[in-house]
Amino acid sequence: MLHDSPVINVGGLDIDLSVVLMLIVTCMIVFLIARLATRNLSVENPGKMQNFMEWVVEFVQGLISSTMDLKKGKPFLSLGTTLILFIFVGNMLGLPFNIVTEYNDASKAHIFGQEIVSVTEKIHAAQERHPGEEVEVGISWWKSPTADPAVTMGLSAMVFVLVHFVGITRNTKGYFKHYLQPYIFFLPINLIEQLSKLLTLGMRLFANIYAGEVLISVLIALGSSGIIGGIVSIPLLMAWQGFSIFIGSIQAFVFTILTFVYISQVIETHEEH
Repeated sequence: MLHDSPVINVGGLDIDLSVVLMLIVTCMIVFLIARLATRNLSVENPGKMQNFMEWVVEFVQGLISSTMDLKKGKPFLSLGTTLILFIFVGNMLGLPFNIVTEYNDASKAHIFGQEIVSVTEKIHAAQERHPGEEVEVGISWWKSPTADPAVTMGLSAMVFVLVHFVGITRNTKGYFKHYLQPYIFFLPINLIEQLSKLLTLGMRLFANIYAGEVLISVLIALGSSGIIGGIVSIPLLMAWQGFSIFIGSIQAFVFTILTFVYISQVIETHEEH
């Protein structure tokens, strides 16, 4: 079954500690991959990690060249490499296992001196409905950070701001002219189009990864329901995890190439108008 997230309130802001933890883990893994790939660079005898990183860079270069002139897109090579590695690693983290802690006493639901409000509120609400009944609330600490809409929309917002900054600074006249084409009364439609890119870029990634983790939770619950459920759930879980690796890879690819498509639209397409 799905578990709650460990949420604390700091300065009036609700902070999901599992998201913070998983973002740190994702960044550390990506940094470690980059560090291992560039530690002992060699032209004559490159290591496996160097070959892997070279393949990633060449793959991202291929994405750039398929959407825009490579000379114009080369400055975004580091961005694309970081994006595809970060999203891929983030997508994969929720697949192998989960870390869950159970609470049945609201007074013990504290961490770093802060109340875990997602636990205490649920316990208090359940006790009000059923006084005297023991309530147990499980919270999940390990999951894919991209299964949280705040993370994916944050990535999408970053790309959104970057795209429009590039358009304004590198193709100012063509960028603003685009909003009035083909006719001036198309301005509202063109503005809505830009906002829809922000929404769909982030929500597409979130929906695919979250749906995968929901199904994994359902299969795990099926496995704990009995002997028959356990026998049925094992092959289904293995098959779905394999498919989730494919979906996670595709979503990292889609997010990255759409980023380059949006950049190309503001630095190349508008110049042709």
